[in-house]
Amino acid sequence: MRVTVTFRHMESSEALKSYAIEKTDRLGKYLFDPIEVHWVLSVEKIRHIADCTIVANGVTTKAQDDTQDMYSAIDMVLEKLEKQVRKHKEKVKDHKPHTIDGGSIRFPAEGSAEAGRSPKVVRKENQFAKPMSVEEAVMQVEAIKSAFLVFTDSSSNNISVVYRLEGGDYGLIETTK
Repeated sequence: MRVTVTFRHMESSEALKSYAIEKTDRLGKYLFDPIEVHWVLSVEKIRHIADCTIVANGVTTKAQDDTQDMYSAIDMVLEKLEKQVRKHKEKVKDHKPHTIDGGSIRFPAEGSAEAGRSPKVVRKENQFAKPMSVEEAVMQVEAIKSAFLVFTDSSSNNISVVYRLEGGDYGLIETTK
């Protein structure tokens, strides 16, 4: 966690800076690395304003509050931030994974060796999209006993896909330019 503290219209105070950094550490349990936290502490007449921006894993969270005491302003901002971050983490945690062919996608556990790995392409196939009619494409799928066929529709010159449905029928996906 990288924390920066900026002071505006006031003298910098090591006590305030360490207080903000110390209090920010408790948000670490809700966030994923890399975490960047930027505090802006300022004074306008009798208002002590604390403003905090957190960027963690591509998500930006902001909060601001003002009181007559800088320490209480920091505490109030942290309460707001903790509420926002906790709500975001619950939303991400409750998100149901997508399913493919009735099975669910398995997400690796936090801290495991697989957790930092993203899905990768393990097989590549080049196909020449031969110009043909839809009827020819259906006959080709039947002949090669394939689940689908990518082809160029001779009537529209667009890339299309014919695929086999359950029950023996066929589906057609047409692209448009």
